[in-house]
Amino acid sequence: MSFNKIEHIGIAVKSLESSKKIYEKLLGVSAYKDEKVVSEGVVTSFFQIGKTKIELLAALNDNSPIHKFIEKKGEGFHHIAYEVDDIELETNRLKKEGFIFIYEQPKEGADNKLVNFIHPKSAGGILVEICQEKK
Repeated sequence: MSFNKIEHIGIAVKSLESSKKIYEKLLGVSAYKDEKVVSEGVVTSFFQIGKTKIELLAALNDNSPIHKFIEKKGEGFHHIAYEVDDIELETNRLKKEGFIFIYEQPKEGADNKLVNFIHPKSAGGILVEICQEKK
């Protein structure tokens, strides 16, 4: 099996602090982790709901892809992430299937993961992340 599960759903937000308060009330749990990913220009906050996570993403600066996303589309659904066992193998398999990746090779992401993103133009308009726990 190529994809194991939905690992998380990414939601773009303008303010991490105010959005965290909303999601804490909504989900009835506190965020378990906040993390800056400077290479992506984001700060994230993660909530665990059963086996799935919700990731809130806020821009660190105006050059951040999240800032640009919110300017264009507003706050809301940003991406869906799937857990894989071998991200390099899956990246290569999906490239052979015709999917276009944002990064040539997987890179370090938030929450102790290696990540890569499939461009929405090749995935039916949805930004798809594949991720693998760093070993």
